[in-house]
Amino acid sequence: MPIASTIKPNFYKDSVALMRVSQQILALPGVTRASLVMGTAANKQMLARNGLLAAELEKAQPSDLMIAVEGDSADAIDAALQQVAKLLAGSAPNAATGAASESPPRSIGMAVSRAAGATLAQISVPGPYAAAEALKALRSGLHVFLFSDNVPIEQERAVKQIAAKKGLLVMGPDCGTVILRGVPLGFANAVRRGRVGLVGASGTGLQEVTCQIHALGEGVSNAIGTGGRDLYEEVGGITMQQGLALLAGDPDTQVVVVVSKPPAKAVAARVLEVARKLGKPVVVLFLGADAGALERSGNIFPVTTLEDAAHASVGLLRSGQPAAGAATTAPREALPDTGFADGQRYLRGLYSGGTFCTEAQLIWRAAGIKAWSNVPVDKALQLGELAPSREHSAVDLGAGEFTVGRPHPMIDPAMRIKRILAEARDPAAAVILLDVVLGYGVNADPAGALVPAIREAQALAAKAGRRLAFVGFVCGTDQDPQGFTEQRARLRDAGVSLARSSSAAALLAAALVERRPVKV
Repeated sequence: MPIASTIKPNFYKDSVALMRVSQQILALPGVTRASLVMGTAANKQMLARNGLLAAELEKAQPSDLMIAVEGDSADAIDAALQQVAKLLAGSAPNAATGAASESPPRSIGMAVSRAAGATLAQISVPGPYAAAEALKALRSGLHVFLFSDNVPIEQERAVKQIAAKKGLLVMGPDCGTVILRGVPLGFANAVRRGRVGLVGASGTGLQEVTCQIHALGEGVSNAIGTGGRDLYEEVGGITMQQGLALLAGDPDTQVVVVVSKPPAKAVAARVLEVARKLGKPVVVLFLGADAGALERSGNIFPVTTLEDAAHASVGLLRSGQPAAGAATTAPREALPDTGFADGQRYLRGLYSGGTFCTEAQLIWRAAGIKAWSNVPVDKALQLGELAPSREHSAVDLGAGEFTVGRPHPMIDPAMRIKRILAEARDPAAAVILLDVVLGYGVNADPAGALVPAIREAQALAAKAGRRLAFVGFVCGTDQDPQGFTEQRARLRDAGVSLARSSSAAALLAAALVERRPVKV
């Protein structure tokens, strides 16, 4: 198919805005792929892997916007590029007055001068420039929510060290979810205010635990994201320790939850040392850590799943004792009749949330199921980049290789729909597991977008004499703008077996494919 590429020199829009533009362009007739990304080395590598890096784009500088559009015809591409230009053009008229809106501030200093009393800067610029902008914010006395990724780790460490000396937080880089005093930032959900405070190196992990706490009738004081590398040895858990200290001094926080993949051993020791001195109970989820590596002691309460983290925090809040997740053993006869054909043996997790993908692999491994993945827990089970599923698989569709030229699957389900239909054509596929994430910044109707693909997949399998089982869960609350009850109803009406949580969904999928008693 023909591809057209162009560079817009010295032109910046944050990644969320660019994803929105890409989504609108992909909706145009005849457009198959559309990529709008800054001219960083990492973005060029991703474009090259996906066959979108034309020679012209090789010349782009990190401050330049790279635009690549693939379409069915030259006319479709021309129309798409014209629409890109319109969407990237100057400020829109004010709906109330018809006058042009005030131009946005072009620097941290301009923004501070317009917003007296501001305490936080939200930064989403190309990685090579992110640390410099964060330093400008810190010099202005602002905390930093750093959405940018591809920031060199040595710069992350340096910026966080400076922030710590100033008594300021740097949440990120690559931080997706934060809730501060009830204000959501990034991909966060509408949860009630309450008495549980969280610190997490996992965006969707924070989303799921906060939503589960809300579902249990409690609420969140603050949810502080650290960025995924904060607990690496090179960074040292700087933001995690600061976040714990802030929650320790917060009178609205009575119970604390820590969510992370396994930290470096020395960093874990420092984090736990701070946690033990908090004077408040601390639930600790180091997802995938050796079960014997962390034992309950004093005010430290280790758990192994996202659901357990929520239940434990609520139990401690209400009775002083951690409650376990609501898992029960489902006997074989209680499981839905899947009616699998001979040869249907495998489950396929198609996730938009990376933490959900990791948690599923761990739960399946405990159930004796080895799963291949593009983000494998067991490195020997690495799927090739953009490779189809094989045997049991768990795929993170939000990983970089899937988002080149496309919005994140939480925003645009196109790539996941394509994958669902591919699984439906595989005679070995038995169970497909989906997460549906609600909240701010994501698709306005994620279940509605997926249901036609689910029905088409079921029809494809039926035509071949097979029956596909769909398992899903909705990460959200009854206060989210998409409508929690309505989203679940649409999935259920399409034949999806719904679980109450990410943890329960992974267990249910394992039970269905194994057809044996499994805790669900």
